[in-house]
Amino acid sequence: MSDAVLFDVDDEIAIITLNRPDSRNCLSEDVRDGLAQAWDRFEHTDGLRVAVLTGTGETFCAGGDLKEMVATGMQVPPRNMFALPYDTVQLTKPTIAAVNGAAFAGGWMIAQACDLCVADSRAKFAVTEVKVGRSSPWASPLIHMIPQRIMMEILLTGKPITAQRAYEIGLVNRIAESGDVLGTAMELAREILAGAPLSVRAARETVMLSTEMGRSAALQAARAASEHCYRSDDAQEGPAAFAQKRTPRYRGR
Repeated sequence: MSDAVLFDVDDEIAIITLNRPDSRNCLSEDVRDGLAQAWDRFEHTDGLRVAVLTGTGETFCAGGDLKEMVATGMQVPPRNMFALPYDTVQLTKPTIAAVNGAAFAGGWMIAQACDLCVADSRAKFAVTEVKVGRSSPWASPLIHMIPQRIMMEILLTGKPITAQRAYEIGLVNRIAESGDVLGTAMELAREILAGAPLSVRAARETVMLSTEMGRSAALQAARAASEHCYRSDDAQEGPAAFAQKRTPRYRGR
């Protein structure tokens, strides 16, 4: 791992931090490479169950590196240019964006790609591509998160919205007191950790299947995705612990 992206561990939580505050954590090549390595490390480390993505300084991520785009004459970005969870990077574990400041363009993109989003009360979000002659095809999954007319306005105008507005439209799960976004995200991560590992995985798969399929197909696929959970030792441990009035000891099997 380079110092462009930091990787820390707190219990079973990976904390991934964009660490280029002088360039507003833009998605320069070293940051892109660091993110790819960080997501890979998170996915393939057995003891890690949730990841929190945040940034240093006052900006979460200002988006793509426009200077690089000019220097290279970039037209259509390569499909694998950005390490996006559940898109160009295959992950099976939950992720949380802890948006500590502005999340513009590519910054919105990587926050959107995470399963959950916590925002500092002073954070702002914008899809600014129309302001610089670029496009935002990555924004298409927004239709499953926010209403169509609101999505249309955000993409057509490129104007920023506040953290409060992002919360109101359903883009953000929780708003943190200024300066405490990482603490709030860690609290949310620990709430996830309290659940049985296989149940959490099946729940996440159920949500994603439901966004990609019609009702009947999603029901059938979700039942199949839940089989491993139902047949696990943890599925017996949970009810037993409840009956015995004790804390369950989940083993993820």
